[in-house]
Amino acid sequence: MKRRTFLRNSTLMGAAFAGAPFIRAADIARKYRTALIGSGWWGKNILKEAMASGRCQVVALSDVDANALEVAGEQVNDLSGNTPKPYRDYRELLAKEKPEIVIIATPDHWHALNTIDSLKAGAHVFVEKPTGHTVNESRAMLKAARESERVVQVGLHRRIGPHHVSGMKFLKSGAVGDVGMVRLFAHGGGGGEQPAPNEEPPANLDWDFWCGPAPKRPFTKRLHPGGWRNFLDYANGTLGDWGAHWLDQVLWWNDGQQPKRIFCAGGRPIRGVPLLNERVQTTDTPDHQVATYEFERFTCVWEHRQFGENENEKHKIGAYYYGTKGVLHIGWRDGWTFYPTGKGDKILHEKSQLQEPDGHNIRLLWADFLDAIEQRRAPVASIEQAHRSNVLPLLGMISWRLGRSIQWDAAKEQIVGDPEALQLQARPYRAPWIYPAI
Repeated sequence: MKRRTFLRNSTLMGAAFAGAPFIRAADIARKYRTALIGSGWWGKNILKEAMASGRCQVVALSDVDANALEVAGEQVNDLSGNTPKPYRDYRELLAKEKPEIVIIATPDHWHALNTIDSLKAGAHVFVEKPTGHTVNESRAMLKAARESERVVQVGLHRRIGPHHVSGMKFLKSGAVGDVGMVRLFAHGGGGGEQPAPNEEPPANLDWDFWCGPAPKRPFTKRLHPGGWRNFLDYANGTLGDWGAHWLDQVLWWNDGQQPKRIFCAGGRPIRGVPLLNERVQTTDTPDHQVATYEFERFTCVWEHRQFGENENEKHKIGAYYYGTKGVLHIGWRDGWTFYPTGKGDKILHEKSQLQEPDGHNIRLLWADFLDAIEQRRAPVASIEQAHRSNVLPLLGMISWRLGRSIQWDAAKEQIVGDPEALQLQARPYRAPWIYPAI
């Protein structure tokens, strides 16, 4: 976003400040030294809520893209009058600025190292979901959080969104009856894909540092900015993105119990075979997937497709809980709806309450994060529970890669009876980066 575009939206941001949580007069003087690692669109959204809280002084920003750093710095100055110091290397930021709070909004393959280094530097952390790019990265993040005794909030804002909270209360009340099946889904449009040309990285971008511990692919504008979620070297596609939210909802409902077996199938019949050569490349994530998670008392199915949109579908995103008394849909912009099985019983519905223009509830999640720091308690989307739920999409991706089901030992946090699958809980890091210990 250009600075002038941002200024045209100042009315919206004024509303954001007006809606900030109530601040006690005694706390006004206490402002946390706050830094952002990953200064793109979503990172700035979180940072705006930090500033709107009145409890954070933005002292530094980090990004390997100089243009993103410049724009983010101007926006912070416009909103707060502060001039944060820019850093290309986040490690230098941590060493020199010693922030008390660090926001991490980098691509998935950076989450583990960014989080662990920030915790070691003594900071509380707000990290975007998913927790890690691999299972053992997420385990390492949990280990570091426990050892640091710092608060780690994960960006699972649906944990605190009003209609999600009330929908979950309705579900847990028994009003849906005994639930035997859950169906999660996030469908979108799209179609075939043409290869994109490989290019020299722009002068403002440190491409080697952007790739970091992951393989260094040739640069393409399809990757940066914004397209990295559909490249397996840096993320885990739609299952790793949307699945992190909706599988977390399932573990919220069932009090953290995990599945015992996972099987995932899918492919790229529409987007075509992935391509990477010296001239061109395509994305390589599945254009559709179906993942089955076998729990002790119910079966959960995830599905997505990036083609074949159906305008007649009533709900395109969310979760269906199929019970003996009816079916509950908890969605996104369409709130939640209960369809009872009894003849003559009325359909129940609650509208969503979302923070616009993005339709999320980061403001509420940030307020909870600050309160958790003040009260020395676990936040609503703590690393403890986020780790367990965010591992589930990663297990689905392992099953998909192998083309077979895997058995999961939740107590040991290991795939059992399949050495090849167990190896995929981690992956080699590119030198000189070192995979974090668990």
